[in-house]
Amino acid sequence: MHTKGIHHITAIVGKPQENVDFYAGVLGLRLVKKTINFDDPGTYHLYFGDDQGSPGTIMTFFPWPNAMPGRIGGGQVGTTDFAIPPRTMDFWKKRLEKFDIRYEEVIRFGKTHLAFTDPHGLQLTLVEQESGRNNPWPFNGVSDIEAIKGFAGATLLSVNPNETAQLLEQTMGCEKMTEDDEWIRFTSKGDIGNTIDLKKENVGPGRMGVGMVHHIAFRAKDDDDQLKWQSHVADAGYQVTPVQDRQYFNAIYFREHGQILFEIATDPPGFAHDESYKTMGEQLKLPEWYEPKREQIESQLHPAEVRTINHLNSD
Repeated sequence: MHTKGIHHITAIVGKPQENVDFYAGVLGLRLVKKTINFDDPGTYHLYFGDDQGSPGTIMTFFPWPNAMPGRIGGGQVGTTDFAIPPRTMDFWKKRLEKFDIRYEEVIRFGKTHLAFTDPHGLQLTLVEQESGRNNPWPFNGVSDIEAIKGFAGATLLSVNPNETAQLLEQTMGCEKMTEDDEWIRFTSKGDIGNTIDLKKENVGPGRMGVGMVHHIAFRAKDDDDQLKWQSHVADAGYQVTPVQDRQYFNAIYFREHGQILFEIATDPPGFAHDESYKTMGEQLKLPEWYEPKREQIESQLHPAEVRTINHLNSD
């Protein structure tokens, strides 16, 4: 079996309005869904992506305003790499400078990445990429010419990189493309979210908390394909969960032997089945089993809305 690549990446952050201001207001991504963490209904689950929330573009967040900061380390995604269109690097440098966001230029496998952190410490990069559909979603000074396409990929930090490399190549069906002194690069068959760089060095365990990626999800074509993946992963010796209904996709989870939490998520049904394309992300959407508790849930959530901004603040 061969994965097409990343479906989504989910992280833990702080105040929800700061999260929305950064990913929508600064990075120009579309808030495609405002819902709750189904396992912790007093917490938002916010989804950002391209105009449709296409698989391979979806960055999702659990905002926990009072949680402790995490510590980056083994068993985690190190950086999340966003793909920007070719010849837009200068635009993004100026945009980060406009919002007083410090960045550095990092070269990885011959390509320049703009490396920076979000307001809650999550490590991000921007890298130019030809492949992948352009994102026709202009917002707050980011036009459809410069808009982030989705994921270029991610870096993984493992407590046992040999085991993680074996998983990526033999179980997930990624192809080992190249390596240097620090990284091994694997690619998948998709045109977006198709690159995984694994740090070759054993990394001591990190600590989950604000500013850390919670899990990385890979794509399954549909429900039938996901069941095949479930059997395939179990046969490879991993403890995999039953299918979980996440409303906008179905999910299975397993922790690989380098301690990184993996998910395999279905491409359908997507984000427009309970809202129109035009209105996605505008209202708090709850699954039917939580609707009777809507008033209680809404009273626990901090207000968060998409707005145009000229600078970042903590309001």
